Amino acid sequence: MPKPQADVPRLTWAQVSARRLSRSGLSRPLDGADAQDVVSALCGAHAQVMSAGELSVAMRIPGATRATVRDALWTERTVVKSRGARGTVHLLAARDLPLWTGALSAMPQTRNMHRADGLLTPEQTEEVIEGLRVVLADAEMTADELTDALVEQVGSWAGDLVMEAFQGMWPRWFEAMDLATNRGVLCFGPQRGRKVTYTSPSRWLPGFAPAPAALAVPWLVTSYLRAYGPATPQHFARWLAMPRRWATETFAALGDTLQEVELDGTPCWTVAGDTAMPEAEPREGVRLLPYFDAYAIACHPRELLFPGRAAERALAGGQAGNYPVLLIDGLAAGVWHQRRSGRRIHITVEPLSPLTARQQRLLEDEVERVGVIMEGKPELTVGTVTVGPHA
Repeated sequence: MPKPQADVPRLTWAQVSARRLSRSGLSRPLDGADAQDVVSALCGAHAQVMSAGELSVAMRIPGATRATVRDALWTERTVVKSRGARGTVHLLAARDLPLWTGALSAMPQTRNMHRADGLLTPEQTEEVIEGLRVVLADAEMTADELTDALVEQVGSWAGDLVMEAFQGMWPRWFEAMDLATNRGVLCFGPQRGRKVTYTSPSRWLPGFAPAPAALAVPWLVTSYLRAYGPATPQHFARWLAMPRRWATETFAALGDTLQEVELDGTPCWTVAGDTAMPEAEPREGVRLLPYFDAYAIACHPRELLFPGRAAERALAGGQAGNYPVLLIDGLAAGVWHQRRSGRRIHITVEPLSPLTARQQRLLEDEVERVGVIMEGKPELTVGTVTVGPHA
């Protein structure tokens, strides 16, 4: 761990919350930012639910809609759909993809792919990854097309339906998909109707190559701390779903690059010299964060962001992201849900405490903004959200 300092800056949750909100584009949209700037500032936008990812990004850009995000992703190629923190699908800045893949491929494997009853041997894993590199060099393929191409490239074993899936079985090569993505061999291509396609980052982003781990891992630590610090190695480990010991050793290796501070009396770390805080506390801000918004997932201590009843109502077994969050003055203050029917977007918001008249007006403004971003006509109901997590 970096050496503790005699004169440690003492920061309050209100100060840290105000800074995070500002840097995350939630106290106000990020002036002059485009989609690439936003996903870079957020350290990626979760996009397992693509509509939620589009809302996460667009709500932080002045005047943006979901079309803004789609253009950046599929036309301008300044944003790429790949895997980020926790191995989940994210929108990442194209300029950051070399660093992301360099960092992810250097992290410890938390799943033993090569156990005795595993689906792939180490040799088969490398064959699959090299096969993906070859067949995707100049192509966009669906999963079925990619399976056929890999079977022809490496052998019939790659297509054996042996991996348990949600409603059936996946082919054997799927076991290596995450590792191939982390190494920068595979990313998502544009949808083909309802079907997902995959392609090569080298094809999608000419000149792409993963960055060296010695550069990429420190970059990821400092990027996270600039966005969501001060934080502890344990917070960083939880964000990435990595072992705490690895995160602690990674922080320690950065030495004087990091600086100790106190957050409401708890020792934390930030990038050295990055201790300036806003003078004003977050006030009268109302935001509707979609599923798995980066702010709700990455900010810690979680008990301060989700105080009191919010921890019971807006978290799922302590996990953030499974419920869209009503954020008031930087704190989780309820949940919400949207249901689309044609152009109509039915939005139900469940506050945990009665709204003031001003908060109600700000909520109505936020709902209208969601409607503009999602290119629909919103209808607001303040009441109980009856659907469960990730519905």
